[in-house]
Amino acid sequence: MGLATQVVTAGIAAPVQGEPFLRGPVFAGPYHAAGDVGDAPHLYGRMSNPGFERYEQALATLDGGRSVVFASGMAAATAVLQTLLGPGDLLVAPNDGYPGVLQYAREHLATRGVGVRTVPTTDEAIRRAAKGAALVWIETPANPGLQVLELGATIAACQEAGARVVVDNTLATPLRQRPLDLGADLVVSSDSKHLTGHSDLILGHVSGTDADLVEQLRRWRTLAGAVPGPFEIWLAHRSLGTLDVRLRRQEAVAVAVHGTLAAREDLEDVRYPGFSSVVGFDLGSMARAKRFLATLELVAEATSFGGMHSTAERRDRFGDGQVGPGYIRFSAGLETPGDVVADLVRALDATG
Repeated sequence: MGLATQVVTAGIAAPVQGEPFLRGPVFAGPYHAAGDVGDAPHLYGRMSNPGFERYEQALATLDGGRSVVFASGMAAATAVLQTLLGPGDLLVAPNDGYPGVLQYAREHLATRGVGVRTVPTTDEAIRRAAKGAALVWIETPANPGLQVLELGATIAACQEAGARVVVDNTLATPLRQRPLDLGADLVVSSDSKHLTGHSDLILGHVSGTDADLVEQLRRWRTLAGAVPGPFEIWLAHRSLGTLDVRLRRQEAVAVAVHGTLAAREDLEDVRYPGFSSVVGFDLGSMARAKRFLATLELVAEATSFGGMHSTAERRDRFGDGQVGPGYIRFSAGLETPGDVVADLVRALDATG
């Protein structure tokens, strides 16, 4: 089936007379479960929920593996890091990707005897650093710098060096890139972004093809209690069906923005990976970036990406040093492309 068909039908049971296409959320702590523990399909809400299972089936279809949903993207990431790494292991992680992973590695894993080696998001740097590593964490396109890798070849090189490979696929989504098909051991996603797409949910998931490894992560979720709420899961599954049309419109906006900005003489560094909703550009200084954001009318100043509304932010305001003080991360929404471009151009002209 085509991708648009998959996002609409994934995890949805065959139609039943008089029933909705997507069954409603199941609100439960304990379930009625007489007899032994294995006698009932559901025992306790921290362990399982019918809504979790339906959404995980949908994610598994899109990613090409088995999936476990978590309460947030960071809950998914930390589950992987905690499950796969122990004292004496070495983690290779990007120094220019999502900062939460590196922060967790330095503040928690390193204090427990896990070595942390950081590298820029380039194929050469990652492959060179993989020797001796237990786990290589890859993010491509990287966030916020939007670097893109030759993913299949880099995964193969890391595994040949003896490392497991985890790919953060949040920005690409499984509609544009399927790391499991390229050999990755696990794929991680912050579903708060494109997959749910309305800027109103915090959610994450992990997918893999190794059933035992995925089950380890599921057990970790149960022990850590990192489960989402049943209504959030229902909203996420409902929103997933429009992923293809949302992403196509966002990319149309992003392409229009990139084309316009790349032609301007007052912008030297304009970045777009060729897909997804994010465009990066540098205004040269913190002062101009702040004036630019304050002058926008249609585009709102906000963090994150993948939502319906076009947003922008000065990414260096978080102080992680990954990009320059004037670097803007723009997230394309679903508006008319010309309206978004006009707003950006007006703000750039007013603050040049």
